[in-house]
This record gives sequence, structure tokens and C-alpha cells, in this order.
Amino acid sequence: MRLSFYKYRIVRIVGLVILGESMLFPSPSHSSPLLAQYSLPTSTTLLNQGLQAIQAGKIPDAIVAFQQATHLDPNLAAAHYNLGLALRQTGKLKPAADAFYQATQADPKFAPAFANLGGTLLEGSNLQQASDYLERAIEIDPKLGFAHYNLGLVRQQQQNWDRAIASFKKAIEYSKNAPEPPYHLGISYLQQGQVNQARDAFLQAIKINPKYPEAHYKLGTIWFNQGKLTEALAAFRNSAEANANYPNAYYGAGLVFMQQQQYAEATQVLAYAKDLYNIQGNSQWAKNAEELWQQAQNLNYQPR
Repeated sequence: MRLSFYKYRIVRIVGLVILGESMLFPSPSHSSPLLAQYSLPTSTTLLNQGLQAIQAGKIPDAIVAFQQATHLDPNLAAAHYNLGLALRQTGKLKPAADAFYQATQADPKFAPAFANLGGTLLEGSNLQQASDYLERAIEIDPKLGFAHYNLGLVRQQQQNWDRAIASFKKAIEYSKNAPEPPYHLGISYLQQGQVNQARDAFLQAIKINPKYPEAHYKLGTIWFNQGKLTEALAAFRNSAEANANYPNAYYGAGLVFMQQQQYAEATQVLAYAKDLYNIQGNSQWAKNAEELWQQAQNLNYQPR
């Protein structure tokens, strides 16, 4: 019996957009503000209050402080920028994009603001504008790794695989400790049928972050489709160990067990995958897992 991941294809998971390096850094075009020394708040003291609130994990308080800072000084790019980061952290994409845009207006050379504006627009599926702002960020700072990464994601969604690969390679060059660029480089290589290059990229992502479930899973699919079932099962197990709630890992292990005619083991992991898909609201893949689980159940009770 031959099962294939091309028949039971898992929709690829798009990685999170990497945002600004830290919410604790104001715009480099402004000197670091001093702590409040006045009875009446100034824009810089409010900016400091917002940064302190971020450190304390009080995002709503930080948003209020940053907003007040921008009202007092509309040209304080750091306040707009940190407001955008805080709003993005709460999932408010349009207000975040507006804040990043205001930061670029206050400081037209503020590359991270352009990059985060592009990243936020990407998450809102506004690909053309996202591309324009990300390219502007790279024009200002050609070594801004997360701008190259986000631009790679744009090109990936546009299915422009060659340019996506070029962007991810640049991101790897300038963000050496980030596992997401090599992971998405591997995804792009797979789309072009360059399996060996994809394998190497996933291994690079895993070397940077050994607890990267999606990278282990993708590596497992490569081994599976090459008939290397032992290696595939190990990769799927690593994926599950990295994230016990990642259903694809159990589904992949189920396919390996089906190939090995270990139907009892297949039923166990497929049942777990089915339950996780249901919990996570993925009804289509819960149905796929249930169908394969039923197949494993039937084969398990047949004489061999």
C-alpha cells in the first residue's frame, strides 16, 4: 500500500511576520529620552512611561502613553513607532499600520518603521503596498534582515518563487539567528521541486531552533516521499516533541505507520491528530484524519 503526502497534503503554515527588533528602542533619529523630571508630562516622559509599561507587560497602558506622546509631539517618530508595535501586538492591524505610517512621515529615514508598515500590510493581504514599503525600508537600510524576510513572504504569496528565494537568502545573511528565513526558503525550494535544497534549508532552520515543529514536519514529508520511513518517523516525532499540540506531526506519523503496516500505532496517532484538528477548528483536516483513522482501524482487524 502506497500513501502519499501529495494526496494527503497539509496546507502550509505561513510563518509569523517578524516585527521590529525590540519595542524598547526609540527611533535612532532621536536621542534617548530622560526619565520624567517635570510635574507636567512631556512627549518624551510619556514615551518613557510607555516603554516602562511594555517592560511590565502592560500593553494597554503603553498604548495610552504612546498615544498621548504623539498628541503632544506629532513629530516624535519613536512614539508613533512604538505605538504601532504595541497595537500590532494586540492584533489591531489598521491602527498599527497608521501608526507606522505616521512614524515614516515624522522620520523619512526610519527604515524599521517602513519595514513594520510593510509587514503589517502584508498581514492585511495588501501585497502591493506591503512590497513598496518593504523595498523602501531596504533602500534605506540594505542590511535590515526582517525587511528582506517580510519581502520574501510577500513574494511567496505572489508565487514569485525565484524572488522569494533571493529575499530569504538576504534575510539569512543579515539575520543569522532567525530560523524563519531558512524555513521559508525551504518552502520556496519545494515549490520549485528543488528537494535537496529544501531539505538543507529545513535542516538549517532546525539547527538554529531545534524546537521548530513546522521545520521538523517539512523535513519528515521529504523523507516520507523519498521512502525513508525511519528518518520520516523520527522527524515527525521531533515535530511533536517541539509542539505537542501540532496535529500535522501526528498525521505524518500515522502515514508512516500505515506504510509500515503498523495499524494499531497508526490508529493511535491519527485519533490524536483528529482530536487536535477538531479542537483547533480545522474541520477539513479533522475529516481527513478520521477517514485515514477508519482505514487504519479496518486494516488492523483484518488477518495478516
